Amino acid sequence: MWARDLGLKCSPTVRVPAIPAEHYYVTTSCFEPALDSWLPCVRDYDSHIYLREWEGGFMVGGFELEAKPAFGGARIPEDWKHKVPQDWKHFMPLWEKAIHRVPILKEVHNPVLTNSPDNFTPDGRWILGETPEVRIIYLTVGMNGNSLQGAGGIGKAVAEWIIEGESTTEILPFSVQRFVDLHNNRQYLLQRTREVVGRHYSILYPHQCEYKYARKLRCSPLYSVLEKRGAVFGTRMGYERPLYFDPTHKAGDPPAKMPPGSFYKPKFFDYMKEEYLACREGVGIIDMSSFSKIEIKSSGTEVVDYLQQLCSNDVNIPVGGIVHTGMQNEHGGYENDCMIVRQNDNSFFMVSPTSQQTRTFEWMQRNLPSDQSVDITDMTSMYTVINVVGPKSRELMSELSNSDINLHPFTYKKVNVGYASDVMVMSFTHTGEPGYCLYVPSEYALHVYDRLMTVGRDYGARDVGCLTQRFMRIEKFIAFWAEELTSLSTPFEAGAGHRVKLDKEYFIGKFALQRQKEQGVTQRLVFFVLEDMDPDVHIWPWGGEPLYRNGEFVGTVTSAGYGFTLDKLICLGYIRHPGMIKGVTNGRHIVTNDFIMSRNARYEIDIAGQRFLAKPHIHAPHIPHVNMESASRRYRPTVVSLKAN
Repeated sequence: MWARDLGLKCSPTVRVPAIPAEHYYVTTSCFEPALDSWLPCVRDYDSHIYLREWEGGFMVGGFELEAKPAFGGARIPEDWKHKVPQDWKHFMPLWEKAIHRVPILKEVHNPVLTNSPDNFTPDGRWILGETPEVRIIYLTVGMNGNSLQGAGGIGKAVAEWIIEGESTTEILPFSVQRFVDLHNNRQYLLQRTREVVGRHYSILYPHQCEYKYARKLRCSPLYSVLEKRGAVFGTRMGYERPLYFDPTHKAGDPPAKMPPGSFYKPKFFDYMKEEYLACREGVGIIDMSSFSKIEIKSSGTEVVDYLQQLCSNDVNIPVGGIVHTGMQNEHGGYENDCMIVRQNDNSFFMVSPTSQQTRTFEWMQRNLPSDQSVDITDMTSMYTVINVVGPKSRELMSELSNSDINLHPFTYKKVNVGYASDVMVMSFTHTGEPGYCLYVPSEYALHVYDRLMTVGRDYGARDVGCLTQRFMRIEKFIAFWAEELTSLSTPFEAGAGHRVKLDKEYFIGKFALQRQKEQGVTQRLVFFVLEDMDPDVHIWPWGGEPLYRNGEFVGTVTSAGYGFTLDKLICLGYIRHPGMIKGVTNGRHIVTNDFIMSRNARYEIDIAGQRFLAKPHIHAPHIPHVNMESASRRYRPTVVSLKAN
């Protein structure tokens, strides 16, 4: 629990976002006869308690819904053991639930309550890995009252880091790089810790259990406007992002709130479907300002050589071009998945997913030329990003700009939008649908959004949330960072081999990818359509479900959702040979198209113990686009009659 203070004493300062919370347990005297030492441990998640045998009696602990930071939120005192008082009033609700679960506890006389502070992190997950601020400082901290469960794996991972420089296990959810400076703010940590403790034993429904405390920290300029329009927000890297919009919300109502979570169809599903239809038939407006943004430049052409060595795709593109590329490690795995925009001969602008902000900057900084000829700058907070998605987006943008925005795919130009100047208009979206990404200098954001929604009324413009955008990218088979793309997965495995240019002179990971292309892959990302599921009746897949081929386990789901166009539940997941999973090493287990699509192959997904038929696809099923040109020909503006007063 001293780790954060120790990090603050380092030079440069090392970010360790974890502080101690009060953590209580009760021990009893030995029963007569003594309890069996092999008595199973008991976890009662509904009551937020656990019980285990302790010296012939019981140890009873809990993870209360509303916890208290240790030492009243002050610094850890030297005589800390004398500053952790018992608080029976605070623990009593948990003790009463324990008695209800194990009635013999009623007979206990003089139970001993212990206040044993433990370190908790902002998201309740361990912090592991090499610090981005100082090389060869490794963290294993923030055990969140659960140090025993991960002890063996944590020790193995850190030993590998120290000896080999990397872990053989993907520990992305626990990486210290998932934080930015705000997460180490003491006031933020004190607030967040109050609820992190209780979430340890809570049922966290996928995408439906957002934090209550320490919110509204990183907000785009559009936050207040979107809140008034019914946005329900979630947080990623401390950034507030609209998850979906409640169209029943009226001006003056309290902020819209997410309904109780579910493993079934979300209660706000119909709202998401309306948002999808706007993107499919009209115009969807998505605030995607949380994406990380980095400017890379040099005085000469050094920046081109630098990026060519980092990127597996060819970034030496014409000025005004955009390239989608990965940055690989020596094994060919992903260290970054990004869009790179060439602004001029020696200046590039890079866009990466929100959660990559720290990781990407650290990776690029680590690989900078030693002569300091290349400069990188984090520009995340300087731009508000608005996705304008749908077949009518071109007509809307043409009406708002005096420039030609009939751009070729994956190109960009700076134009005026309304009265705002220097708006970067990029001809791609993160949904797979036609449209544009607007990178707006933040001081112009409110004006640009107002013009989009006001003028866009005739084009069917509608606010769209990140959850709808997520389902749309899954349906288009777009792999995503930290789900399909990790440091242990390669472009050839993820179906992105066309973005790897092996004819380049050199880039990090080239030789590993070259070998993999020659020898074949041992795992492959596959798109599945769940044919025999009723989305109104069955539990949905949400990620992590096991996949079976002819009754044998072959992989797990990486991400899942609802395909609005296909009108079916869908998921993505990596497939391997059953023999490889079982540890059989005699012979190679290359996953080929024939293996995946064999007529004799029957795929199933196990959801909560019930198996459902899953139809595999190597490519996304064909979904015809509504062409922007044909959409504009069909459009007729609404005639508004104004009566004189």
